[in-house]
Amino acid sequence: MRILIVSQYFWPENFRITDLAIALKEKGHEVTVLTGMPNYPAGKLYDGYSWWKSRRETMQDIPIVRVPLFVRRESRSWELALNYVSFVLSACLLAPWLLRKKKFDVIFTFEVSPVTVGIPGILMAKLKKSPMFFWVQDLWPETLEATGAVKSPMILSLVGRMVKSIYRGCDRILVQSQSFIEPVVVVGAEREKVRYFPNWAESLYQPVQLNVDAAERQEVPCNGFIVMFAGNLGVAQSLESIIAAAQLLKNENIHWVFLGDGRRRVWLQNTATEQTLDKVHILGSRPMETMPAYFSLADAMLVTLKDDPVMATTIPGKVQSYLACAKPIIGGLNGAGATVIDESGAGYSVASGDVQALADAVLKMSRLDAFERDNMGKAARRYYEQNFDRDTLVKKLESWMSDSCGINQ
Repeated sequence: MRILIVSQYFWPENFRITDLAIALKEKGHEVTVLTGMPNYPAGKLYDGYSWWKSRRETMQDIPIVRVPLFVRRESRSWELALNYVSFVLSACLLAPWLLRKKKFDVIFTFEVSPVTVGIPGILMAKLKKSPMFFWVQDLWPETLEATGAVKSPMILSLVGRMVKSIYRGCDRILVQSQSFIEPVVVVGAEREKVRYFPNWAESLYQPVQLNVDAAERQEVPCNGFIVMFAGNLGVAQSLESIIAAAQLLKNENIHWVFLGDGRRRVWLQNTATEQTLDKVHILGSRPMETMPAYFSLADAMLVTLKDDPVMATTIPGKVQSYLACAKPIIGGLNGAGATVIDESGAGYSVASGDVQALADAVLKMSRLDAFERDNMGKAARRYYEQNFDRDTLVKKLESWMSDSCGINQ
């Protein structure tokens, strides 16, 4: 099949859509990507890119067509709005010309916020007379309200109408969590179009044993119990509950290591300093390929989300990465993510925002012996292989795509 992937974010930005593109290419499909200029999460263009430079490139023989956009900068509300709108306008205006000579059997749109990425996806589907697949990672308008990005009922209502229109323009809507099905139907999706299609972890996420002289060992404390949080440091991640738990356990030999970046990194750094939490270590972003090495140095991995009904429907992508690396998990979250942790036997989950319970779970995990934690890690890997195997999921997607465009596999 000839597949056009539409995504505001793509390699070298760290999003799972890159791995899906590679998987489809490996299966023999002709994959092209329409995306923006890379600037996530730091809010500035990556080295070597500009509005008028590196507009066309390839990644593992996959052609990438980039359109200009307004970078996120400091991710203030108005800057994010400009970032989202600029990609939609650029993609709608330029993509029909830039891809005029290409034919596509399927348009596949990756929707991690913003939902507006669906607009150029639908446009290209209409122009190319191809079915449109829409992979929903974030619920809109619910996510806007949950994160506090938009508070106006009128604006939320307008966004809701836009989302309904986008859903109605899709031939297939894929959702990353079973809990997403009802919300997308309520907003306006036709139930028969909706399919569960969860995230997985890139194949590099495997249990690893580090050499004694590995560079990563120099950055992570070598004594005490290591709790590691990896990923976006944003509003939705309830970082304040982690800091509060760290404060409660300040006198324990427990170290809190953060890998990642985001709009609340400065707040996290300043708060840890102000509260003299010298066992909080903020390492910043690291290349994705190094993540399993860092994970191997942790005694437990940490995932937290805000106490909000919308957040309870999602499975944070880091959960699959933790499971794949066979690591024990401590979760401060509700709903779908907590269910995965509990069902897998990979660790402990507590309610979102319950600081005392989070601190108790970390302390309890720290008092287990290595054998008990190793068994949790093995349970995590088994659950991952049974529920989030990449090849199984990609085969399912291929089947849906071939059915939609009338191609026999």
